Amino acid sequence: MAKLGKTWWGERFIAALEDFTDSGRLQRGRAYSSDNRILAFAIVDGLVTATVRGNVNAYFGVYKEPRYQTRIRMVPIAATDWAKAITRLGSSAALIARLLMNEMPDTIDDAFADVKLHLLPRSRKDFALTDCSCPDGANPCKHIAGVYYRLAGQLDRDPFLLFELRGLSRERLNQALSATPLGTSLATLAGDQTAPMVPAESFFTRSRVVDSPLDYHSFWTGKHRLPSEIEPATPAAVPAILVRKAGDFPAFWTRDGSFVAVMEELYQRVREKNRDLL
Repeated sequence: MAKLGKTWWGERFIAALEDFTDSGRLQRGRAYSSDNRILAFAIVDGLVTATVRGNVNAYFGVYKEPRYQTRIRMVPIAATDWAKAITRLGSSAALIARLLMNEMPDTIDDAFADVKLHLLPRSRKDFALTDCSCPDGANPCKHIAGVYYRLAGQLDRDPFLLFELRGLSRERLNQALSATPLGTSLATLAGDQTAPMVPAESFFTRSRVVDSPLDYHSFWTGKHRLPSEIEPATPAAVPAILVRKAGDFPAFWTRDGSFVAVMEELYQRVREKNRDLL
């Protein structure tokens, strides 16, 4: 089974659940996180809803495959506390830059702790609602546990879901960060810059008439000697920026390892492959 909780925030989300949940029951629910079990999954306004396929069990008189409705909601952060958190995030260019690149800064917990808040769950009190329509009276049941794991997988792909689960949508987060002084500057630099369209006379290079006589020697040998050594190219300030904007686990990436890490290794191998021939 593919690993869930591939990113540090996904792993910490599951670790937090394991701290205040029966680990055995949570592990049994892992098998209920697949598409074969979760028939529908949605997150709307911070509320996680799922339809989970149950088991036929003649011993308990269940002859028709049941489908259970599961709901999970985290405790939202108050608007006044969000204002404090945004002010703290807006004071650090490093935090805003990574958030705008769809990355979760590894110091996000410290930033929230500075204003006496936490984004990731720490206890059962961080969940306002966890219920399931199945007859199992324990909480979490295996269906809720399966949705927990599915949610961790969704967080791997989109860390901004953490903000939505806490009551702040991606759009409102971007608006709030862009309204800060540092956010305004970074948003301007990161915005789309559309070049003006200029009509071209031809798709091909056209020949030009030269009045001066041709110097065949200069044409073949060049007017200036080539440099004996080539200066190394200056590395980009943010290498592979287009790849990084997709995140460690884009939608098409099904492996457990980070997509960005694989591409970084590939780029490094390409750079070093023919270095001795230069």
